[in-house]
Amino acid sequence: MDYIYHNPLPLRHPSQLCSVFVHTFVLGGKGLRVTTAMSVQVVSAKMAEADLQASSSKELKAVPPGMPKSEEKKVLKNEPKAAAATSPVGPSTEVIAKGDPSHSPTPSPDLPKMQASAMRRTDGRQNGESLLNSDGTVAEAPKTKKIQFADQKQEFNKRPTKIGRRSLSRSISQSSTDSYSSAASYTDSSDDETSPRDKQQKNSKGSADFCIKNIKQADFGRREIEIAEQEMPALTALRKRAQGEKPLAGAKVVGCTHITAQTAVLMETLSALGAQCRWAACNIYSTQNEVAAALAEAGISVFAWKGESEDDFWWCIDRCVNLEGWQPNMILDDGGDLTHWIYKKYPNMFKKIKGIVEESVTGVHRLYQLSKAGKLCVPAMNVNDSVTKQKFDNLYCCRESILDGLKRTTDVMFGGKQVLVCGYGEVGKGCTAALKAMGAVVYVTEIDPICALQACMDGFRLVKLNEVIRQVDIVITCTGNKNVVVREYLDRMKSGCIVCNMGHSNTEIDVASLRTPELTWERVRSQVDHVIWPDGKRIVLLAEGRLLNLSCSTVPTFVLSITATTQALALIELFNAPEGRYKQDVYLLPKKMDEYVASLHLPAFDAHLTELSDEQAKYLGLNKNGPFKPNYYRY
Repeated sequence: MDYIYHNPLPLRHPSQLCSVFVHTFVLGGKGLRVTTAMSVQVVSAKMAEADLQASSSKELKAVPPGMPKSEEKKVLKNEPKAAAATSPVGPSTEVIAKGDPSHSPTPSPDLPKMQASAMRRTDGRQNGESLLNSDGTVAEAPKTKKIQFADQKQEFNKRPTKIGRRSLSRSISQSSTDSYSSAASYTDSSDDETSPRDKQQKNSKGSADFCIKNIKQADFGRREIEIAEQEMPALTALRKRAQGEKPLAGAKVVGCTHITAQTAVLMETLSALGAQCRWAACNIYSTQNEVAAALAEAGISVFAWKGESEDDFWWCIDRCVNLEGWQPNMILDDGGDLTHWIYKKYPNMFKKIKGIVEESVTGVHRLYQLSKAGKLCVPAMNVNDSVTKQKFDNLYCCRESILDGLKRTTDVMFGGKQVLVCGYGEVGKGCTAALKAMGAVVYVTEIDPICALQACMDGFRLVKLNEVIRQVDIVITCTGNKNVVVREYLDRMKSGCIVCNMGHSNTEIDVASLRTPELTWERVRSQVDHVIWPDGKRIVLLAEGRLLNLSCSTVPTFVLSITATTQALALIELFNAPEGRYKQDVYLLPKKMDEYVASLHLPAFDAHLTELSDEQAKYLGLNKNGPFKPNYYRY
């Protein structure tokens, strides 16, 4: 708002006034235009004060801010006559008017109005300003409290510890709980803190067969799913082609995957193809609460929310499986936790289960162990090692999402940083390629000599972990193994080192060894913890060692379309396979299906495949429609 004084006070030194308030007002024409309301209050008060002094021959001494009122009265009574103006914008002050008769300004006719206006506007006084009272004395504005920063012993990271079901089932030392909050604190702060297990919720159809954070978020989640559908052309094409045939009619699918907008498109595709679905989350941090609400509203039984405790995690899986009058006949798993739970608690269910579809390295390892021990009761499809999953979900997806996850959580700059990537499989290849492109110095650890040679040929230095652990700035695990980074290595890391995991399992980093009395945990932001040693050294631990990209950021939807389509085709294949085609063993997805998944995504790029002529096909010994590569071919 602009204030214009049409009868300006004559100024002895206008340049001085401009130098003090150069950013608050300008002189122009016949008036004094003030562009900042705060400056108007102070300047008008001072100018009115100067004019009043000149016209009434009263003398006033400027009183420094902060002087007690008793001292202030003595100064006003005993000191020589003077008038001073104090700039509200800094310590530099200039004299605006003095009680010198030779330089006294002519009183303005509008002086009483201006003075009254100035007095009325003294409510907006700033910290440390000296303004006029109605009796002409100078009053000090109350000072605002200053914020105490960390070095002033203000604890910003201290958060209340959750209790009851929302606390972690594992024990945490007393010294660390002072500044460490449970996994439940990862939930959105806008939601209430009541555990979903204690809530009674129903969707618009009256169904209560779900357990999520908040059913009222369903509309928001639906929009998220609609956005994801636009980047998942293969699933939408599969839904249109097979919807009339209902190839999954009669299928009762129990699933345990990440619950995101992308996997929601998969679940709704399975439902459109005739399946009944019940779902839990494979990761306690990756669930999108609004998406879970949209699925529950659509009639899919979902038991998941972001920030589950360990107890909540297994409770949700049990609720999916253990329902009176409903028995699953297909399993879609990511990590093997659902399969493990059924084997442990409900082994008789495998009598009616037709097959298992598994998409992670960790889960596939568990299946092969069961098969080797003769305990695998049903056929299982290894989706993780299909070409489309390996190359696109593991390689290309991680190449983009590793940077996204690290940037969102730490705001780190990669140029010049020394990064250690443990494992040079498809995930490791994607991570190292992205980090190298950003200017990082990348080291690789590997147990497989073939993968190790690939790393060397790609320009990375192959090392043992203990050779560089003291000097690296970031450590990323991508192995799917356990105890890759143990306490010995964590103790030797330099202060500020960022530690995270890109493999599925949360056992790669020995987080449990960090929960000891001598170490202090501080929550910095969601999914970011400082673990502090007694000497002050600290490491930055992301997502408590769980999967970084899905816990701390997102992954490209188009890539997940490839994986989800592969999973859907694997379920269709196992469910409809005649008895005897698949034995109680682990199988790879047929090559023909891999090629079909890839072909469904090509139209998104306006790509055009070249077709073999009859003569060319005969020469190569191939069918014109594929498969085009033998099973032993390595892409």
